[in-house]
Amino acid sequence: MARIDAIKDEEIDYSDIPELDDDFFAKARKESVTARFDADMVAWFKAQGKGYQTRMNAVLRAFYERHRGG
Repeated sequence: MARIDAIKDEEIDYSDIPELDDDFFAKARKESVTARFDADMVAWFKAQGKGYQTRMNAVLRAFYERHRGG
């Protein structure tokens, strides 16, 4: 974890994450669910500032888009 914590935001390559533009949000449909995450993961996302749940969703969506097949 120390090695990951040492990485600066500017050093992270986000090039494979799709842009979340206005069109994306216009088409987005929300569903409320209860999910369990490891405490350290939630703390890390929260430490990035306001909007941590949106960022967590974006990470899950990027994973989904990459692995859904078809």
